[in-house]
Amino acid sequence: MAATEVSTTPFDGQKPGTSGLRKKVRVFQQPHYLENFVQAIFDTQPGFRGGTLVLGGDGRFYNREAIQTILRMAAANGVVKVLVGRGGILSTPAASCVIRKYQAQGGIILSASHNPGGPDQDFGIKLNTDAGGPAPAGVTDAVFARSRRIDRYRITDTGSVDLDALGNTALDDMSVEVMDPVADYAALMERLFDFNAIHQLFNSGGFRMRFDAMHAVTGPYATEILENRLGAEPGTVMNGMPLPDFGGGHPDPNLLHARDLVALTQGLTGLDFGAASDGDGDRNMILGKDFFVTPSDSLAVLAANAHLAPGYKAGIAGVARSMPTSQAADRVADELGVECYETPTGWKFFGNLLDARKITLCGEESFGTGSDHVREKDGLWAVLFWLNLLAVRRQSVGDIVREHWQRFGRNYYTRHDYEAVDAGAAEALMDHLRMLLGDLPDKRLGGLSVAYADDFSYTDPVDGSVAEGQGIRIGFDGGSRIVFRLSGTGTRGATLRVYIECYEPDPARHGQPVQEALAPLILSARELAQIEARTGRAEPDVIT
Repeated sequence: MAATEVSTTPFDGQKPGTSGLRKKVRVFQQPHYLENFVQAIFDTQPGFRGGTLVLGGDGRFYNREAIQTILRMAAANGVVKVLVGRGGILSTPAASCVIRKYQAQGGIILSASHNPGGPDQDFGIKLNTDAGGPAPAGVTDAVFARSRRIDRYRITDTGSVDLDALGNTALDDMSVEVMDPVADYAALMERLFDFNAIHQLFNSGGFRMRFDAMHAVTGPYATEILENRLGAEPGTVMNGMPLPDFGGGHPDPNLLHARDLVALTQGLTGLDFGAASDGDGDRNMILGKDFFVTPSDSLAVLAANAHLAPGYKAGIAGVARSMPTSQAADRVADELGVECYETPTGWKFFGNLLDARKITLCGEESFGTGSDHVREKDGLWAVLFWLNLLAVRRQSVGDIVREHWQRFGRNYYTRHDYEAVDAGAAEALMDHLRMLLGDLPDKRLGGLSVAYADDFSYTDPVDGSVAEGQGIRIGFDGGSRIVFRLSGTGTRGATLRVYIECYEPDPARHGQPVQEALAPLILSARELAQIEARTGRAEPDVIT
């Protein structure tokens, strides 16, 4: 059936970042809204014409409808083949895996990551390149510019594709392959980790764990890998069925939103290991018995122990962390004699370093960790890495981390989130801090002397591009820091994130409660930024 050109009017929409375009579902349901953005992708990415597209999402509300629209538009825009996950399901790391394995020209991932789902909640769309990672700024800028000028889109009137039946079907001249969304990803995990050792751990009789999929995309992946392939007992995967509204929960794997899992790891009868992932499967939370592993410490521990996993037995080329992430990984890199790169927040910055083989592992404090196996952060990968360490070292999670602190020192670390703050007030707060930067060095805050204060700027060592204005850093003698940054991952207002870090080399002082150890710096950060006066918030919404 011939393609139809539909006249349209451009929307004055949000500029997409590497996390894609995120809006409320009802915004995407407006006539032509989704179609405009998708056509802007096809108009600016000529490689898709005559090429292969990977397509899938996290199963949230509107996922199936959006996939059907995109399939019909792909056929009308000359795409030869689309690989789509059964049921419309494809985790973000699995999509990266499939793009790379089948040498596709790129992928479209439908997700708003860890944001809530449902008819009144959030939806998102993201473009990945042929390397498997998020589209860089030059690509997203071009898509946005085209979406502001667009006057028509192309779509076929062909009927829908059965997304629940594996196999090939034709949509006009385009082939659509509905594929098992788990198989290729699971096979990759088997090559990276010692599945025999992990299987023995599960069958040792004394090891107990739960994985909370939060009714999001990782449920089928975790069930197949943990229960079916590794022999974990049935029921190990909690909330394993992906639901359009994530069961009414908030699919963000942190201490607040995964509180039921946290409770299972506490007390004398607590589980040995707990883990969770988010809406689209790229974030992770790691727990031991009465023990929370910060994402910053998790990256550092994995870097120090990477040689214990088969896929990394030759060691690592280097490590990278986002600027707000604690400096724990820096100390590991120093001892290993490899480079540690400090990048802006955003996985695309890791992608350049990974493609250039300058690093093997990378991570962000926002519960994201990854490696050179794909070009996205990968929640279940991190969980399997930890299981590999537990199987080889035969120690508890807490003992592994405490031993790490004894060797490298402890970076006490916390993040305080002030969510849905008035955007104007949040920007004014950041401007206020920028005006103070020149006066801060050599002053004392929280009992510590300020060594430097700046608005973080990054020059990419691979392509020479410069990213400026990436967050306010205040560093102290001895390695402690305060960082202020605005986040754009929500769909309402702004989120102010405040990161506080204090380095403690003395093992005798490693047992303090985190908020207590950081209390002087927390108070200094609130007073310096005038948070309550400028935002009306006396306390953060979320503390991690």
